[in-house]
Amino acid sequence: MTPRQNAEAEQGECSSVILPFLKWPGGKRWVADQIAEIIRPHLTRDYYEPFLGGGAVFFRLQPKRATLSDINGDLINTYHAVRDSVGRLISALRALPVDKSTYDRLRADEPAERFEQAVRFLYLNRTAFAGMYRLNLSGRFNVPYGGGERTAKVLWATPLLKAASHALSTVKIRQSDFEPILDSATRGDVVYCDPTYTVAHNCNGFVRYNERNFSWADQVRLARAAKRASRRGVKVVITNANHPTVRDLYPSARFTVLHRRSLVSTDASKRRDVTELLVCL
Repeated sequence: MTPRQNAEAEQGECSSVILPFLKWPGGKRWVADQIAEIIRPHLTRDYYEPFLGGGAVFFRLQPKRATLSDINGDLINTYHAVRDSVGRLISALRALPVDKSTYDRLRADEPAERFEQAVRFLYLNRTAFAGMYRLNLSGRFNVPYGGGERTAKVLWATPLLKAASHALSTVKIRQSDFEPILDSATRGDVVYCDPTYTVAHNCNGFVRYNERNFSWADQVRLARAAKRASRRGVKVVITNANHPTVRDLYPSARFTVLHRRSLVSTDASKRRDVTELLVCL
């Protein structure tokens, strides 16, 4: 793929479309249009996204008034850097070779300065195997080098980062647990939640990372916070596992089943249809 083709693939055919600059496991770029169409008619005040990840729905909506948050401090620091220091980021990423030795050096590094942390995060995200974000029990990033077409070049050779920086220029970006964010939303606001997919007994195919990241108790806590917000007049939209235990948490909600083709297997013949659940309160 040529740099021009790569830029078109990342940025989309229409200049008004902004795609996520991160490759994020469980990201919603595949269904962002559908979710945005559901949210847009209700978006008269502020937009909240407390499980930010790759931010596919935010970038599709491009609201001017928004609070974006996530519990992942490295992720939020990177969003701050993209919003506030995009030129420096592009220059720093351009200077980094894409090879295993550079990858291994950066993966082992623990920079103290926040800007350097963001450079490291972006480089590893774009060059790691499958764009995975995984920490070991010591809290260290432990995904191997991706090789092949995995490269950070798209971040400095295309408008991807600059477009994201512009979209982020008017929004608030916070590191936070989801519950205070949901509790701060008021009548007329919209909250979109995309939590890690755990279910009761943790026995489904949707566990994006593991039980330590988002437990079943967190799922229950999210449902309670979502229902409190809905009673205040907040529009709450949640993507989650299409599983009876999740449905039972939202007895009065409207459900839509989302269908996609799993890309986990490299063998196309072994890929299967996967369903996820869209919950509207």
